[in-house]
Amino acid sequence: MTLPSAARRSAAVAAVTAAALACALLSGTAANATTTAPTTTSTTTTGTSSTAASSSATSRADRHLTPRTHFTMAPDGSSGKTEGGEGIPNIDSVKKTIATYYGDPGTGIADKVDSPYIREMRSIIEKQTRSLQRTYDKAVRHGEKPAIVFDADDTTLETYDMEVADMHFVFDPSEQDVWVQGQRFPATPSMVGFVAAAQKVGFTVFGLTGRNDDQKAATLANLAKVGYSGFTDDRFFTKWTGKGASQQPSYVTCATAKCTTVEYKALTRKHIEQDLGYDITLNVGDQWSDLQGGFADETLKLPNPTYYLPSADLPGVREPKLAPQTRFRMAADGSSGLTQGGEGIPNIDSVKATIATYYGDPGTGVADKTDSPYIREMRALVARQVPVIAAQCAAADRRHRNPAIVLDADDTTLWTYDMEVADMHFVFDPTEQDVWVQDERFPATPSMTNLVSVAEHSGCTVIGLTGRNEAQQAATIDNLHRVGFPQFAAEQDGNRTYYTKWTGTGTSQQPSYVHCATAKCTTIEYKSQTRAHIESRSGGGYDVVANVGDQYSDLIGGSADRSVKLPNPTYYLP
Repeated sequence: MTLPSAARRSAAVAAVTAAALACALLSGTAANATTTAPTTTSTTTTGTSSTAASSSATSRADRHLTPRTHFTMAPDGSSGKTEGGEGIPNIDSVKKTIATYYGDPGTGIADKVDSPYIREMRSIIEKQTRSLQRTYDKAVRHGEKPAIVFDADDTTLETYDMEVADMHFVFDPSEQDVWVQGQRFPATPSMVGFVAAAQKVGFTVFGLTGRNDDQKAATLANLAKVGYSGFTDDRFFTKWTGKGASQQPSYVTCATAKCTTVEYKALTRKHIEQDLGYDITLNVGDQWSDLQGGFADETLKLPNPTYYLPSADLPGVREPKLAPQTRFRMAADGSSGLTQGGEGIPNIDSVKATIATYYGDPGTGVADKTDSPYIREMRALVARQVPVIAAQCAAADRRHRNPAIVLDADDTTLWTYDMEVADMHFVFDPTEQDVWVQDERFPATPSMTNLVSVAEHSGCTVIGLTGRNEAQQAATIDNLHRVGFPQFAAEQDGNRTYYTKWTGTGTSQQPSYVHCATAKCTTIEYKSQTRAHIESRSGGGYDVVANVGDQYSDLIGGSADRSVKLPNPTYYLP
């Protein structure tokens, strides 16, 4: 069928505009754009007059709108260069998985009676206990004095409640000292019994911890308080402070002025064996750096996904088995904490390092605004979407279907990384978020000003739909205008075109077109029903040709011909 000349001109303009902008996006950057493959999730549903058919199409589309569950992640954060945003374990999902594993109901307090962690510890220790007598007898036959070395934090004393309820996974050495001096740590599950069993067989037990000399007395008192009887001052090693009599011992020689964990711990074990005359038959710790460096017949790694303390091995020593897992399976809802075991949960410190690498953050919590794997992925993703969205807008405009593109705000049009990380350290604070919103402090999400410009020039009305509230709407629109999105407005052509969520105070109440299963609407209920309203006559009768968001909950629920998922591992809103 031959199109009317006006329609042909419209289609041609749209195609040229899209192609030109796509070329502009990639101009001078083609070499960099290949580093990270785009991970767009796009689904297309076709409109239909049948409610049942439309519901079925929505259901089919939503099946593709689910987070990834398999991940490859190096412990040092380097995977942020290669895996793409969807390939990085989402930090909120990691937190939920860790909470499930420790039986934490969301308070930051671990269950002290039963949890996957307690059961895994019981299994590990029962197996190790069965070999104690055999190991001891073998050492004695060889004329050796058998000993076992134990780390402290999360090896003999459990720190979960401090790390999570108090510090929210943001370590604070001053606060840690409060806990240490207050002797507030419970025993690590099953370990009191294991140490007692080892002593009963005849082993001498040593403690070797990264805690410092000023914390030694309180640590020994805490251990005794929770049931340990084998640790004594002369067989418990803490790290020097460099003050007064607390100086680096002669038996620890390090490559630089600041000793690594492995140098300190391995050379202390060497001292126990060569100077004190013991044979360390077993070295027990929750960090790989507790175990590296040799000077122990066997090692026992205890599970701990709540922090990661890396350290280079001793020069010339290679221990490939003493390395973290790199492949993980994790459900977005945290349920994998029931099944994966501690080593199978992505370590939260490694996740943070991976996210930082992805955003080009050198460790300050501030993203690189010029070039990073994230920026390159966004550039490639938008370049793919631009011609498709342009064509959809132009085609719907030709048919007088009143096309629109709907976009979320945070990390879809406005970039929140610096707030989430430098300011909040991945611990969301709604009061502080409001400060950023009202101050209009967010930069544009990379490449998205181009996508929005293409959509508008191709005939689409640009509509915002965000979880920010109505008291934040004016500041949000002003922020958008300031960073290059002039297309957003509270109203266009007599229709509302920027949707924020009601506050429940004054005139800001739940609209009649949103019906929720409980008093508190879910994100999907609010957003999908608002999109349905946008497409209804009372909402302007728009045809939402594309719905763009960084969260799957921005996209699920239909009322859009196409869904475009942008990468964001920094939080998860189910």
